[in-house]
Amino acid sequence: MRFGMRFGRVAGRPFESQRPLTVQLSRTSLADSPLSSVEAIIAGLAGVGYIASRRIATALFMAEHLQKPVLVEGTAGVGKTELAIATATLLDLPLIRLQCYEGLDESKALYEWKYGKQLLYTQILKDRMGEALEGAHSMEAAMDRLHGMGDLFFSEGFLEPRPLLKALQSEHGCVLLIDEIDKSDEAFEAFLLEMLSAFQASIPEIGTIKAKIPPLVFLTSNNVRDLGDALKRRCLHLHIPLPDAHLEERIVATRVPGVEAQLTRELVAFVQSLRDIELRKVPSISETVDWARALVLLHADALSPDLVRETLNVLLKFEQDIVAVEPKLNDLLGRASEVSGGE
Repeated sequence: MRFGMRFGRVAGRPFESQRPLTVQLSRTSLADSPLSSVEAIIAGLAGVGYIASRRIATALFMAEHLQKPVLVEGTAGVGKTELAIATATLLDLPLIRLQCYEGLDESKALYEWKYGKQLLYTQILKDRMGEALEGAHSMEAAMDRLHGMGDLFFSEGFLEPRPLLKALQSEHGCVLLIDEIDKSDEAFEAFLLEMLSAFQASIPEIGTIKAKIPPLVFLTSNNVRDLGDALKRRCLHLHIPLPDAHLEERIVATRVPGVEAQLTRELVAFVQSLRDIELRKVPSISETVDWARALVLLHADALSPDLVRETLNVLLKFEQDIVAVEPKLNDLLGRASEVSGGE
C-alpha cells in the first residue's frame, strides 16, 4: 500500500508535510498499533466504550496514515466529540481540546505573552540599567544593548501556550480536538489553515513552530454555518448520521450495561419511532443513552405509558415536542413493542 505522506506519531522521525506519492510505507513498525487496520480500530474503540461503524473506523484509519485532520459533522449528540475522546483513550495519548465560540482568536487558541513575567523582568532591568549600559560610549551602542535585552521579552520563556501550541509542542504526540468549529468566525477558520495543512504555526516574534510529532486532529461541526472550501480541502470528511436500530442497541448495551436486552430493544424502537415525527429536536444517541440510564435508575423492566410520560423530558428538550408526542404515546409504544418482539 502506498500513501502520499508518512506516519508522524513516531518519536525521533522528522515530519515532512508532503511526500512523493511513490514513497513505500513499511507496515512492520505499525503491526502493534491500535490503528493498524480498520478491524483493529473497530475492536479497539469498542474496548474503550465507543461503538464505531466501519465508515468511522475507515476515516480514522486514513486520518492516521495520511496525516490528515478529520472534519466530523452530524447533528448534536451523535458522538462526534466522543470519537476524539475515545481515540485518545485508545492511543493512550493526552486529549487537548479547543472549544470554539464566536470571537475566538489566536491569543486564546495559539498563544499569548506572560505579561506579568514581562513586567517583573522590566523592573529588574530598570534597577540594573546602569550596570547593563556600562561601557556603552555612544547612543548607538546603548540602543544596541537595549534592543538585545528587549528581544528576550519576546522569547519562548515568556510564551504562554494555548491548546494549538500545546499540541504542536507535545513531546509524545496527542489528540487535538477543535470542537464546534462552525461556532467560530470565518477569520479564525482562515487562521487554522496553516496548522491543518503543515502542522505548524507562525509567531511573528519567534518564527515558525513546527510540530514535534503531528497531532491526530478532529474538528467537529453541528452545521451551524457552512465551512469554507479551504478548510474542507485540508480535512477528511466524516458524517456521523443517526444510527439504525441495530447499531443503537449495541451502543446502549455498551454504555448502559445494566439495562435488560428486551428493554433495550423496546426503548430503542420507541426512540426510532420518535425520529419519524416532525419535532423541533429529535432525540439523538446521547438522549437515548441518558434515557436508558434513567430507566435503570427507576428499576424499569418494560415501558409503560405512565413511565414514558414521566421521563419524556429526558428524550425531548422542548415542551412543544413533549406536548406533540403525548397524545401519540399509546400508538408509539404499541409499535415499539411490536418491532422489538415484546408482548
